[in-house]
Amino acid sequence: MPMNEHTKAAEAHETAAKHSRMAAEQHQKGDHKSGLEHSDKAMKHSETAHEASKAAATKSKSAAH
Repeated sequence: MPMNEHTKAAEAHETAAKHSRMAAEQHQKGDHKSGLEHSDKAMKHSETAHEASKAAATKSKSAAH
């Protein structure tokens, strides 16, 4: 069964959060290079989540009419 737009957005948000937590952990350990890499991944997933959320909202609005 294919994922709907809301599920895609939620999973992208979860992935972004996971990378943000990993970045924080690496920074706390003093591994700033790894922390920055995870921060970059978090930003990319956050952007994906934002686009998926916009698509989900658009589809929901059009389905409501």
